[in-house]
Amino acid sequence: MKSLITRRKSLLVAASAVLALSLSACGGGSGSTPAPVASASFAAGTTMEKLNKAGKITIGTKFDQPLFGQKGLDGKPVGFDVEIGKAIAAQLGIAPDKIEWVETVSANREPFIEQGRVDIVIATYTINAARKEKVSFAGPYYEAGQALLVNKDDNSITKPEDVKGKKVCSVTGSTPAKTIVDKYGAELVPAANYTACLEPLRNKQVVAVTTDNVILAGYVDKEPEAFKLASEETFTKEPYGIGLKKDDTAFRTWINDQLEAFAKDDTYKKAWEATAGKVIKTVPELPTIDRY
Repeated sequence: MKSLITRRKSLLVAASAVLALSLSACGGGSGSTPAPVASASFAAGTTMEKLNKAGKITIGTKFDQPLFGQKGLDGKPVGFDVEIGKAIAAQLGIAPDKIEWVETVSANREPFIEQGRVDIVIATYTINAARKEKVSFAGPYYEAGQALLVNKDDNSITKPEDVKGKKVCSVTGSTPAKTIVDKYGAELVPAANYTACLEPLRNKQVVAVTTDNVILAGYVDKEPEAFKLASEETFTKEPYGIGLKKDDTAFRTWINDQLEAFAKDDTYKKAWEATAGKVIKTVPELPTIDRY
């Protein structure tokens, strides 16, 4: 009996080790994150100095966006947006374990910034004029495009014009939701997040889900037998920016400088390959930074 218990304990230890390795792998991108800059120093009174002295930063991101920001098995978010956040924190001298990740959905990104609940938001956050009235943006660091996700067996929808008068799910307050209604005449079925759109699509309560192509590609990657992109073509340009307090010009300029440096030293490339690049193989070029 004792040897049987011993064998069982050994098996449990081995299984735990395998699980730990699996979770580590699912964390995605640990090798892509630069080490914190020990000698980082900043001008007095800047946001950079405040964060560096505090030794911590609060970053808003999505928890339900495969490839960009999704909660991992350990409860921490993983994805391209997350890796960009870690790289920015590193340049502030802040280690990954000193980052507080706060879930932000499309409807609360500006309020969270305005209220000071987060220091920055990196959450598939499209830069547009209306949002610039409330917050400032660094970037863009990536340019996506709106697309349509449909059921695998549905060949009736291949372009946005095909959803006119039909029910389409998207997130409340998002740019894609406004576009699909105002420009293409769809009937919007709103949801709190894009994951909440999947069951209505699966059950044919809506004919499509619409948002940025990279987000939808993540859902296809997870359930290729259930969903597909209606087309590889996109019908908008969605420049993703990093949201921060309005008119914090010094902080915005500093983040822009870091993004350009990431593109030159392969930080950007490594972050992509460790996350979204597992599905979308081509490493994108950093878009032209908006130095407004």
